[in-house]
Amino acid sequence: MTHASPLPDGLPGHPHIARHGDTLMIEALPAAELAQRFGTPLYVYSRAGIEGAAQAYADAARGRPVQLRYAVKANSSLGVLQLLARQGWGFDVVSAGELARVLAAGGDAAQVVFSGVGKTDAEIAAALRAGVQCLNVESLSELERIDRVAAQLGTPAPVSLRINPDVDPRTHPYISTGLRSNKFGIPQAQARQAYARCAALPHLRVRGIDVHIGSQITQLGPYLDALDRVLDLVHDIERDGIALHHLDLGGGLGIRYADETPPTPAQWLDALHARLQARGQGHRQVLLEPGRSVVGNAGVLLCRVVTLKDTLERHFAVVDAAMNDLMRPALYEAWMAIEPAQARDGRHARSYDVVGPVCESGDWLGRQRLLDLREDDVLAVLSAGAYGMAMASNYNTRPRAAEVLVDGAQVHLLRERESIDDLLRGEQRLTL
Repeated sequence: MTHASPLPDGLPGHPHIARHGDTLMIEALPAAELAQRFGTPLYVYSRAGIEGAAQAYADAARGRPVQLRYAVKANSSLGVLQLLARQGWGFDVVSAGELARVLAAGGDAAQVVFSGVGKTDAEIAAALRAGVQCLNVESLSELERIDRVAAQLGTPAPVSLRINPDVDPRTHPYISTGLRSNKFGIPQAQARQAYARCAALPHLRVRGIDVHIGSQITQLGPYLDALDRVLDLVHDIERDGIALHHLDLGGGLGIRYADETPPTPAQWLDALHARLQARGQGHRQVLLEPGRSVVGNAGVLLCRVVTLKDTLERHFAVVDAAMNDLMRPALYEAWMAIEPAQARDGRHARSYDVVGPVCESGDWLGRQRLLDLREDDVLAVLSAGAYGMAMASNYNTRPRAAEVLVDGAQVHLLRERESIDDLLRGEQRLTL
């Protein structure tokens, strides 16, 4: 498979998004033209960006017992899932809806890991009927539930237990998942008891052990700490007579939003492999579940300046995108770069808070950004390919944005813009 070469003047961390003179380009197309053609707010993804990031993982995994499972929660658009399925990726899902998306996009259920802390009976049944590779189990109670559902269906359930190793991933607390205070996983101290119970239940089949410590991780140390703790458990569990066929080490590798320098996929896999080799476990089948690092820097959110507003304290650029379109800044106080689609000379630049029209003071996309703006200008919020559209809502009865995929000089509509009629459909008026 061939991939488009990075643009020679690509923005740092965004090799297929570049400024040609004053014009912001996404592959071979100007951002402003995409906004004019499809309207705003608009999510735009670079096919070369997604496939290039995915290929970096495939290259790093080559020759090693590594299986790649894309974390669907990062970006679940069917077109994105299709690209990855065609490159041979499997998937990590956390709901029956995500499983349905994977299957609709041509994914192979036998390469799907079903994670999540609150699977319902219906979701467990859907996973078993589809024939998923594995269910990642989060509690002793869930073991009993899966065994009961498997008995009702008359089919064995392949399971892996997610262990909480109490490792600090050194990331935002809302996206930390491997500390003892988090809701995820079975405490390490209870792991052997849980595996013993799992082996005793008649409709369960032990497949592996799972750990995932968080997201937007920019250092290798937490991964290696977690791996060491898991390998200690592997030794004890197998000494108890329970064979483990794979190690699921999760995902969470960070991307560049500002000036971060996260490890590359090759550096991450090299470090994991070296530690496995040092512990005499280099033969183990490893599953990895990256999400953000595959799609994050391949996407932008385009929006248009509606109003420039000055107060006694601040300059505001009110745009037509809002927290319902892009939740990360409001939810995590996340910093995301904002670039004008058409740059000016900067003589009239001001420090703007870029905010949306939603009726919340937390509705902002960027604070104190030096920009030279006019009303009706198009802005691009970078690094929006992950946890952007996937977290969008209809708050304030705002239709969700359209999504498009740029492929060189071509563009494909992935999702039509919602209408207000779409939002009202399914609701019923009272007849009292």
